[in-house]
Amino acid sequence: QVQLVESGGGLVQPGGSLRLSCAASESIFSIKSMGWYRQVPGKEREWVGTITSGGSTNFVEFASGRFTFDRDATNNTMSLQMNNLKPEDTAVYYCNAWYRSNMYWGQGTQVTVSS
Repeated sequence: QVQLVESGGGLVQPGGSLRLSCAASESIFSIKSMGWYRQVPGKEREWVGTITSGGSTNFVEFASGRFTFDRDATNNTMSLQMNNLKPEDTAVYYCNAWYRSNMYWGQGTQVTVSS
């Protein structure tokens, strides 16, 4: 199994930026894909974006052009750079990983976009 630990959430003003990180207990290049989901109270968890072990990325429409992925192989960390944040981006963000035919989740990190 793989363990995921998120960090980097917090409070930011509209138009600001945040960088979320997801540290994995295994080499990130041994993980088929990693990604981010987000959830607000009363709503289903929604997909934000995914990066494969080969580096291919996909984002949901609201994230395209504002969010990007970075990877740090030395620290087994995948990061989500979020720019031009909007109040509607407020949510708990969860890292996930598809590893050896199983899906794993982190504990979540709160992102609040407010003035």
